[in-house]
Amino acid sequence: MYSKEVMDHFMNPRNVGEMPDADGVGVEGNPVCGDVMKLFIKVKDDKIVDAKFQTFGCGAAIAVSSMITEMVKGKTLDEAMKISKEEVAKALGGLPPQKMHCSNLGADALKKAIEDYKQKHKN
Repeated sequence: MYSKEVMDHFMNPRNVGEMPDADGVGVEGNPVCGDVMKLFIKVKDDKIVDAKFQTFGCGAAIAVSSMITEMVKGKTLDEAMKISKEEVAKALGGLPPQKMHCSNLGADALKKAIEDYKQKHKN
C-alpha cells in the first residue's frame, strides 16, 4: 500500500511540465522497470528557484518526481546535491520496498541536473 503522501503527489503532481529556459536538465532512467524521469531546474544566485519534471513511469515514480521538485525549491545547489533517496522516500511517508528504486531516479536526476548546470556555468 502507498502512503497518503504518495497518493497525493501521484493524483495531484506538482511542477509537471517542460522548462524551455532551464538552467540545468537531468535525465535518469531505470532499464529494469522502464521508468524515465527528466528534471529541469532554474537557478538564481546559487539557489534553485524553480523545478519541473516530465516522468514516464509508475505512480511511485511520478510521486517521487513531484516531491523532489518541491523539496529542492529554495535550496542552494550544495544543499540540493545532498538530498538522498532515503530523504525523498521519507518525505513521501515511505515507499514499498519494490518501489524504492523510484526514489533513486529522483535523487539521481536531480544530481545530473545540477551537474548540467555547473557544466554550463563554468567560469
